[in-house]
Amino acid sequence: MLRWSLLPPGLRLRCTPACTRRWLSSSQKVAAEGAQNTWGNTLLLPKTTFPLYNDPSKDPKLQDKTTQSLYRWQWEHAQGPLFVFHDGPPYANGDLHMGHALNKILKDIINRYHVSLGHKVNYMPGWDCHGLPIENKVLKQLGVEINQLTPSQIRDEAEKFARSEVASQMEQFRQLGVMADWSPETTYRTLDPEYELRQLDIFKTMVEKGLIYRQHRPVHYSPSSRSALAEAELVYNDKHVSHSVYVSFRLDPTSPHMSDTLRALTAGREKVNLLVWTTTPWTLTANMAIAVNPEMRYKIVSVKEDSGSSPEGNAHESVVIYVADREDSLKEIQGLFPTPAVLLGELDGSALVGATYRPIFAPLHRSSSSLPSLPIIPSSHVTRDSGTGLVHCAPAHGAEDYAVMQSLGLIKTNSSSASESAASTPSAATDLVCHVNGLGQFTEDVADVVGKEAAGRLVAKDVLDQGGREIVGLLTEIGALRKVQRFKHRYPYDWKTDKPVIVLATSQWFANLDNIKEDAIAALQDVSFVPSISRNRLESFIRSRSEWCISRQRVWGVPIPALYHLPSNTAVLDSDSLTHIMSVLREHGPRYWWDGPASAFVPPSRREGLSDAQLDEVWRKGTDTMDVWFDSGTSWSLLDSLYRDPAASVQDAKERQRTFGADVCLEGSDQHRGWFQSQLLTAIGSATTPERARAAPYSTLITHGMVLDETGKKMSKSLGNIVSPMTVIHGGKGKSEKAYGPDVLRLWAATVEFGKDMSIGPTMLQQCAETMRKIRNSSRFILGSLGDRPYANKVERADLGLAERYVLHRLHRLDRVAREGYEAFDFPQVINELSYFANITLSSFYFDINKDCLYAEREDSIQRRRVLTVLDQVLTTMTKVLAPVLPHLAEEIHATLHGPDAPSVFTEPWTALPEEFVDVQAEADMNKLLHIRSKVFVLLEQARKDGVVKSSLSADVAMSISSAATSDVIDLLGREETTLKALFGVSGVSLCDRSIEETTPAWQYKDTLDIEGTEIQLAVRPAALHKCPRCWTYTRHEHDELCKRCADVVRS
Repeated sequence: MLRWSLLPPGLRLRCTPACTRRWLSSSQKVAAEGAQNTWGNTLLLPKTTFPLYNDPSKDPKLQDKTTQSLYRWQWEHAQGPLFVFHDGPPYANGDLHMGHALNKILKDIINRYHVSLGHKVNYMPGWDCHGLPIENKVLKQLGVEINQLTPSQIRDEAEKFARSEVASQMEQFRQLGVMADWSPETTYRTLDPEYELRQLDIFKTMVEKGLIYRQHRPVHYSPSSRSALAEAELVYNDKHVSHSVYVSFRLDPTSPHMSDTLRALTAGREKVNLLVWTTTPWTLTANMAIAVNPEMRYKIVSVKEDSGSSPEGNAHESVVIYVADREDSLKEIQGLFPTPAVLLGELDGSALVGATYRPIFAPLHRSSSSLPSLPIIPSSHVTRDSGTGLVHCAPAHGAEDYAVMQSLGLIKTNSSSASESAASTPSAATDLVCHVNGLGQFTEDVADVVGKEAAGRLVAKDVLDQGGREIVGLLTEIGALRKVQRFKHRYPYDWKTDKPVIVLATSQWFANLDNIKEDAIAALQDVSFVPSISRNRLESFIRSRSEWCISRQRVWGVPIPALYHLPSNTAVLDSDSLTHIMSVLREHGPRYWWDGPASAFVPPSRREGLSDAQLDEVWRKGTDTMDVWFDSGTSWSLLDSLYRDPAASVQDAKERQRTFGADVCLEGSDQHRGWFQSQLLTAIGSATTPERARAAPYSTLITHGMVLDETGKKMSKSLGNIVSPMTVIHGGKGKSEKAYGPDVLRLWAATVEFGKDMSIGPTMLQQCAETMRKIRNSSRFILGSLGDRPYANKVERADLGLAERYVLHRLHRLDRVAREGYEAFDFPQVINELSYFANITLSSFYFDINKDCLYAEREDSIQRRRVLTVLDQVLTTMTKVLAPVLPHLAEEIHATLHGPDAPSVFTEPWTALPEEFVDVQAEADMNKLLHIRSKVFVLLEQARKDGVVKSSLSADVAMSISSAATSDVIDLLGREETTLKALFGVSGVSLCDRSIEETTPAWQYKDTLDIEGTEIQLAVRPAALHKCPRCWTYTRHEHDELCKRCADVVRS
């Protein structure tokens, strides 16, 4: 037997008969009928100023009451424990998109829930203001190139732009109904001088701990951004297509260290080629070695080349070397071998090591004999998974190549601590061959490898475009190219410009993560993750990193305050220099680093008696800026001041007590490689006590997915499927772009499973609007019944009827489930329970059975007082439940009930309903009656379809039970006999013994049901009495003017 409370809402609604009832939304109709009905004025019809349709957010007073004024009130008056929600700063560029809206609304729901509990909430909205996108936007707006403005001019314009964007985004955030104090003192920007100084202090501590160093080595570099990038700033394009090449390097037969095995196998053969495959042919000019795996077997084969592939134009024999395990795959490549390969012999990779080969572009060089041969080296990073088993090594363009050659002592490095390291000058990289500049173009130095004539075709050409094609042309001309193939593979892109990056050797500043990442992982063990699976993502990112490239070659950012001593070609960045520099910057401001003379920053210990003018000749200031992730990652330091006053940072009653950082951070899933990670690393890296060294700057990390369009596609301008939050709130030009107001958008955010990617569109918004309409209508009915004021003449719990005890039981469940949902950040659970209660428990049940009582009973009758007692509590609890998600609606309800000058609904703490509301027996009893009710509704619907019933009030119900039956069900029916007619929506209900003979009515519809072993026969038949003109129930005797109840009420 299905319990009523477990039936799906659709089925239950379909079972509800269409009774002729006066609903609040039909007030105009009721008034018209009242003019014709002399008894209408004696009814207690609902009266309320609460409108049927309204957007309360348009009321400036109400909007301020529930946002900025509320935040300030709670910060001054809340007595509960401190709750810190740290805001991840959005980038100050452009209007808000739906991801911004989702993010801020979810944060606001959490904050408002804690305010409603009486907690002291700290929430400081912030903005990320530095970096390339703002630089580019400024240059585009001004219509100039970067070299047409001085760095100082760019900074001035970038700051103006960033501040204007902050103001624009702030206004849009306010329209979402976000509770915050938006004044400059209670918001933050990464461009604020105070913020930059705190960031530099953290950087100084990391320098003093030996975590910062400078090195000339290959890093990910973005030509489109003209800057080095950290791993966290990369996105990977799985559909990138490279033009890979198979090329031949000529073995040097005069190699002094060639193994006897290789020498014997190649004796007498002039052209022995090492077959190499690479997806980056532009790096071949920087080739410094070929790597083989000493433990793999290699084949030496003979191939007849056709005349077309020979520079001499004649067919000739070519000897080719490749790994044996790749032979089958290589033979499948059409055109790689013009004729079938003839095996000459096999050897281990170790027998190839020590031999040398000629530079691949030597034939283009006028003095090719002067070019030294290059080594074949051993490396375990050579695998049989792809390629040819011989790997071209260009350590300036590959981290693995660099690591292998460094380990073999074949290249020099300039790795040292921050205190004194080699400066970024050409002489610092003489052992690394690199012909690519910061624009991603070939430099004139490429002539050293390809000769001056060929260099003319390469210089100033983009290596990822025309320069790469020219390399392929040169390889073809010298006969080194064997095959070109399009190769689709996963390739790193700059996540801000969405353009491919390269690997390029440059001098950069790094943070050593090897020394802190184990502490970081340990700190995460005390952090809760929502959803829980996101823990793996963050931990894997941290484990995979050994360093963090923190320097950027940009103008708009926080400086890395390194000094460069020109005579010794060294960079100075140590505790002594930073202590002095920080004192200067505190006096003059961080901007002084760019504007002041170098002499102002040279510490006394290094002045050596020189004058300022002399110091300016021998010292220069660094121009690198910090990675913007370092900027935002140090934002946790903003919160330190909260914990200095124990009275203002009460931690009692908190499950996890904190001495720094935040209770909760919430951002998109991309922040596992961004802000979540940079916060953790800077906090651990700058920790000065053992306790802080293993403490994360947050207790809970919440992750949300991406917002997609209604069909599940990513939003983009090109697809024309962007849904703007401001358009949702205010409406747009299109017919489907209705103005829903902020609460509908907030309701959408609370109904989606935000841990995954989610969709939004007209259909979903309309569904949310309908959900809110039903909640609003339920609230409006209660307000009308209460007369827009709290109910004072309440009854004691002992005087409540079954229906009232059942509703309070369901209300207690709503209160409990909602609080559990908010605590677990499961907002759909809250909204589902609230909607169910409003639509089913109230509208389809409690309102339906009590309209007659509310309208027609005496005002002070016990029956009516019972209902109003319950409705008063219901409205109070419902308002508390919906307030975090729908604050404008909650404030409107509260102001209607308590007056427009009443304080915010959030100022009265939300306390849990007492356990005495839990009434399992009432629920069990009501579920039995609701089961009978559903059967009655089916019979009434059959009568309606047959045309014998228009209004269910014109019918009675007879319930027949065997006189021999004894059960709790019979006792229940006997106790509730007077309420059954309201429950069934009919004018009368009779209980009788089945053995009694009955007269046959004009029509009747029967059915039988069994409840806990008691068989009950139901009969729907015509009402025995006549219609009362006042209450419309068929309870009036033929010659009476009114039914007895109405007559008594009118007389009183």
